[in-house]
This record gives sequence, structure tokens and C-alpha cells, in this order.
Amino acid sequence: MLIVAGAFVVAAEDREEFVTQRRESMLATRSEPGCLEYVVSADPGDATRVVLFERWADQESFDAHVAGLATAARPGGPAPQSMSMEIYDISGTRSFG
Repeated sequence: MLIVAGAFVVAAEDREEFVTQRRESMLATRSEPGCLEYVVSADPGDATRVVLFERWADQESFDAHVAGLATAARPGGPAPQSMSMEIYDISGTRSFG
């Protein structure tokens, strides 16, 4: 399993539109093989921050997703001012509680 986690920085007045413009692609990504979770969400504590969180069953599923991004239509709306992303390779999981 792998996790992709990061954030975009957008102008505060553009944040709602930025998130809205990614809703359709977010829902489409969730139906891709190997996608366990994919969320683009406004950070409730920072008006300029949008969080991205993804969980993928394996590297191959994630690679297929990334390959599809090269040919996918880009969402409209405002562009991020910056972004940072990290990929975490997970060797195992356990339930909490």
C-alpha cells in the first residue's frame, strides 16, 4: 500500500472554486482500480490550504493513475500558488481501537 499526502496553497478567495473544480476528477479517481481513498479538501484551519490525501493498494495502481494524468483534461479554475506532496510506502496496517 502507499499513501500520497500533501497540500496546495491557493489564494483564500480562490479556495472554494479550486476544490469545486477538482470534485469530478476526485470522484472519477475513486473508481480507478486500486484506489482505496482519494480526497481533496479545504483545510478548516487555514483559508489558503487545500489538502490532498490518497491511499493506493499498490505501486502499479498508483503508476496507472499517474500515467492517466498525462492525458486527462486539467480542471479549470485557479491554479495553486505552490504545492508539496510526499509518498509513503506502507508495509502493513492495523485497526485503531
